[in-house]
Amino acid sequence: MAAPTVLSDAYVVAKRNLIKIKRVPDLLVFTTLSPIMFVLLFAFVFGGAIDVPGGSSADAYREYLMAGIFAQTVIFGATITGAGLAEDIKKGIIDRFRSLPMAPSAVLTGRTLSDVVNNVLVLVVMSLTGLLVGWGIHSSVGEAALGFVLLLVFAYAISWVMAWLGMLVPSVEVFNNATFIVIFPLTFVANTFVPLESLPAALQTFAEWNPVSAVTQASRELFGNIPPGVPTPDAWPLQHAELYTLIWTGIFLLVFIPLANAQYRRSASR
Repeated sequence: MAAPTVLSDAYVVAKRNLIKIKRVPDLLVFTTLSPIMFVLLFAFVFGGAIDVPGGSSADAYREYLMAGIFAQTVIFGATITGAGLAEDIKKGIIDRFRSLPMAPSAVLTGRTLSDVVNNVLVLVVMSLTGLLVGWGIHSSVGEAALGFVLLLVFAYAISWVMAWLGMLVPSVEVFNNATFIVIFPLTFVANTFVPLESLPAALQTFAEWNPVSAVTQASRELFGNIPPGVPTPDAWPLQHAELYTLIWTGIFLLVFIPLANAQYRRSASR
């Protein structure tokens, strides 16, 4: 099917999903409240007790914290893709889509693109919250924009993993439990909330090669949240955080876009 047709169909599907957020604003509210809670909890409860490179004050930790919160938030935001598809399959909506004269790939493309918009809105709210608690951007406008784009691109790749998984599991409840079990440790066994030096050796090695650590490190560098004089990390993924993030992004897209589209053709209402 021609690319313009795929894009126009994807636009219609994306618009449908965004209208759903407008009609059910609780989706956006609760997606936003959770990361705000994490910011306030870590910034004001744990901030003074965690030493970070470049300073041990609560203000230094808030600067360190926000990139990790951003990374965790957009990754959890990507799970909306899978949950939405699991719900659509259960309700028979995917069967209706397949009966329409539209490009099959447009359903998944539209779904993932609409969730990028959702992540943009959440990042805006999170950035404003960060500014209120003492976080700031200390780099150029271009570098800061690149930091946000990198977060969104990485989350977009994760959303294709979630799309495949959402069509594979039998229900939304199973999907939510399965993703929580995987994503929660991935986002915590990383440099998101604590320096890697504080982790045991085995976990530190895992965290150094964890792509979540790379996207967090890249964001910190691009936002200018790494104080002068902090030594360069020893691990290659953190020395080349932007490149390592893009490598994983490419892997996720190359592997899971075909898998998700193949699973879409096999999926049936439950």
